[in-house]
Amino acid sequence: MATEQNNLTLVVLAGGLGSRFGGNKQITPLPKLERTIMELSIEDAFYAGIKQAVLIINKFVRAELEQTILPRLPKTMHITLVEQSLDMLPSEFKHLAEHRTKPWGTGHALLCVKPYLNGPAVVITADDYYGPNAYKQMVDHFNQSQDASSMAMVAFPIEKTLSEQGGVNRGICEVEQQLLKRVTETLNIHQTEHGLVGEIEGKLQSLDSHSLASMTFWGITPILMAELENDFKKFLEAYDSDVKKEYYLPNCIQACIESEHVTVRVYSAVDFWFGVTFKEELTSVAGKIYEHRQG
Repeated sequence: MATEQNNLTLVVLAGGLGSRFGGNKQITPLPKLERTIMELSIEDAFYAGIKQAVLIINKFVRAELEQTILPRLPKTMHITLVEQSLDMLPSEFKHLAEHRTKPWGTGHALLCVKPYLNGPAVVITADDYYGPNAYKQMVDHFNQSQDASSMAMVAFPIEKTLSEQGGVNRGICEVEQQLLKRVTETLNIHQTEHGLVGEIEGKLQSLDSHSLASMTFWGITPILMAELENDFKKFLEAYDSDVKKEYYLPNCIQACIESEHVTVRVYSAVDFWFGVTFKEELTSVAGKIYEHRQG
């Protein structure tokens, strides 16, 4: 087991409504494994040395989590459930929640757990499986670095994140001397007879299959939380009637990098990434994760 990190917290973003999936995929067990991706991730984090987790959830999954999933987790893992509600806003902006049905986005989700963090945190999504080594890499990072401005991410070679269902959208990382410079949103990434291609700002471009993709696996410090608060207020001040507009965590991280408030050390993942967007993928993804965990 890796060295235990007493103040490192796992934050699981599990508040999405799963519209494309057609239900709450956070609590949908994988065939054959009969456990959720989120459970496997929490277990991987626990055995890497992370002993506390905060799950940001929607109200529709609380009962199932408490009755079925939490009892299956490691007994000494301290779990806190936090509901991401639409009115969790600064007092002067609470009226904006009146006509809102969609969650405010990943940046807002992370702000909801701010009261429960007392140090660095590893931020993941509930429906992505990252493999056990990603957590070990993050624990090692925070064991070695006490610099509050030194954040981290585990990124995955893009060739390990492709889908058999068709093109995928990924944030491709630009890295210099192991530090993240920017993440470029790249759409409809797919293999052709001439290699990997994707659309950047509407133009089809060739891609290096070894390029690293951000799959929302961040190592953050308290500095980011203060930046998030300020940046989210700016987002709300500029908010119009678009009830689907979301506040995204990567946008704030990018702003912090450009202002030189933080650096983000990039670690290349050892394991494959697996994720589920559609119900039809469950059986296939479950089989791959099962084989991967069997070694």
